[in-house]
Amino acid sequence: MQCVKDPAKIEESIKKSRFIGLIYPCSSETQAVDYLKNLSTEHASANHIVFAYRIKTEKGIICRFHDAGEPSGTAGKPVFKYIEGHDLINVLCVVVRYFGGIKLGAGGLTRAYGNAAKQAIEVADIIEFIELATLLFVVDYNQLQSFEYTLNNFSGEIISKDFTGQVKLLVQLPASQSDDFLKLYPGGVYQ
Repeated sequence: MQCVKDPAKIEESIKKSRFIGLIYPCSSETQAVDYLKNLSTEHASANHIVFAYRIKTEKGIICRFHDAGEPSGTAGKPVFKYIEGHDLINVLCVVVRYFGGIKLGAGGLTRAYGNAAKQAIEVADIIEFIELATLLFVVDYNQLQSFEYTLNNFSGEIISKDFTGQVKLLVQLPASQSDDFLKLYPGGVYQ
């Protein structure tokens, strides 16, 4: 599986209609809805805001697409097919259309929306998807420097630190390495 590192954008005109293809890294449905709300505000005068997303959750992969008023199957589904075809995960792809007055027909719409998604994917920075594990550790102050050094060697990062009697650390690291890390620092709890 692969994912998008940073948002990307393309724009093209087809028979006087303006198509804007956007792609975002997106780790939850809530985040996807937030992006869509912002785009609805930013492109309030657009005729259609079509989207598709594919997000990995604890319960499996959630896939959604929406035609946004275009004929059924001509907009959201072609966008989704490009996401799925590139095996992208944790991604939201949106195509905004400003209608130019010339109808494209079902085939033309399918090609236009699919092509906008394809181009957005092509300009995006695609990287390998690495599933992360989130763990909570409590360490003594004198262990902190050694803990941080070891975590860095495991390609992990500290999400939050809480300094009380001991140091409470919320960390993320590749799930494939979490068991090995726990052997070095037992007592960590999956979150």
